[in-house]
Amino acid sequence: MSNELQRAAYSVLLPAFAGLELDEVVCRYLNRGGVSILLGETRDEYLARNMSFERRRSETQAHFMGIAEEARARAGAPVLIAVDQELGGIQRLHRLVPGMPSADELKALSSKDIEARSYEMASSARVMGVNLFLAPIVDVVTGSNPWLHRRNLGPDPVEVARISCAFIHGVQRAGIIATAKHFPGHHQTEHDPAIARATVVGPMECLEDGLEVFRQVIGAGVQAIMPGPAVFPALDPLQAASTSEKVISLLRDTLRFDGLIISDDLDAVSILRDNSITDTAITALNAGAHLLLVSSESGLDEIAQAIVDAVEAGQLDRQLLFKASEKVRGMAEASRAQVESGLYVSYAIPGGHLTRRVTI
Repeated sequence: MSNELQRAAYSVLLPAFAGLELDEVVCRYLNRGGVSILLGETRDEYLARNMSFERRRSETQAHFMGIAEEARARAGAPVLIAVDQELGGIQRLHRLVPGMPSADELKALSSKDIEARSYEMASSARVMGVNLFLAPIVDVVTGSNPWLHRRNLGPDPVEVARISCAFIHGVQRAGIIATAKHFPGHHQTEHDPAIARATVVGPMECLEDGLEVFRQVIGAGVQAIMPGPAVFPALDPLQAASTSEKVISLLRDTLRFDGLIISDDLDAVSILRDNSITDTAITALNAGAHLLLVSSESGLDEIAQAIVDAVEAGQLDRQLLFKASEKVRGMAEASRAQVESGLYVSYAIPGGHLTRRVTI
């Protein structure tokens, strides 16, 4: 494969792993053109909506700083360092950053207060090298949804939009990219999409509350959006949102979102739907996704090679791949440029706050 094409193929992958060490697979990915990593959590932590006691006891800010610095060095370029840092849900950074109020407590706070708390929390994360939050969750949940249980902001679209926009303003003011998820809004689903096929039933009218929230967060300037893992028969009866050209076209063309589109976990059963991970990755790119979330154990080299092969076989437009790569690299570069332009951030230390300039 050509070096340019190879680097583009690796750059559209977002590998997730649970620890704070770069193993051989991830190092090779970064050396070959990868520019994004997700510092994730274990399945048990995901289900518990809480990081393990051992993780909370042992991890430090220095660990995050170290892995971010190593990732940049191996890539030889700015790198997106992502975490799940949700409101009332999964908070990967646990005690290392100032805590956020619970979902119920957020409803009692003004938008100004939510933005201020979000800025303080995100500023701490930024010092640690993190520059991408896979948050907030903006799904307006009105029915059964075990997948988003204890992760969503409730059934009121006005409150979900208000809290989410305030969070986005605070986080992005601190220099971290916010990701609104999961488009177009999973108001109900009976199954966990990680382990079973999930469907959001109902006509288009049922999706309007969720779509209105996405209109609001797009208006607030959110820089990234993640389509979800379920199938929406009203939009596309065959493909999950993350691999559906119809769903992503709705986001891009109708809602006029021109930011970064990050797929949900392509390893999820509900997205794979008995297809291979390589075919699923190519489908997601053809649908319009820019950055593909996958497990670091899913075969990064094989996925990248399949993307290159698809381009050479005419199954994936070369310019579509290069545009996705440019979008990802541009977001990483812009994140670094914001810091180098003189962004100052503060983070909590015992007895007060320390403000420092950081280069990331």
